[in-house]
Amino acid sequence: MAQHVKILGILHIVFGALGVLAAIFVLLIFGGISAVVGLSDHSSDSLTAIPILGMVGGFVFMLLLVLSLPGLIIGIGLMQFRPWARIAGIILSALDLVSVPPFGTALGIYGLWVLLNRETEQMFEPRPVRAA
Repeated sequence: MAQHVKILGILHIVFGALGVLAAIFVLLIFGGISAVVGLSDHSSDSLTAIPILGMVGGFVFMLLLVLSLPGLIIGIGLMQFRPWARIAGIILSALDLVSVPPFGTALGIYGLWVLLNRETEQMFEPRPVRAA
């Protein structure tokens, strides 16, 4: 089961990284569009459109970033077998079940199967510290 936990961690890192890249891409696209509008048109309409494009791009960027960073953090925690990462991974996997694309749903099912397994639960239990 340790191999499945590492695979799940890698998958969460990959999906989180793809989300961060998508956020950066959206920010660059909206920034480029607002630059083109600002350079090509000097009317009052363009002066109104430029900040709106910037705000929409910034909002979408922040939304994608907020949705993607937990996957990165949880994936790193799963790779290191941190006890908090198992609980957070179960929550993230449950949220992935309602994801529209089939990849998120499949990741949610796989994550719940891995993290709710009895053997996996034992791997994440804190180890007793021996006194020296």
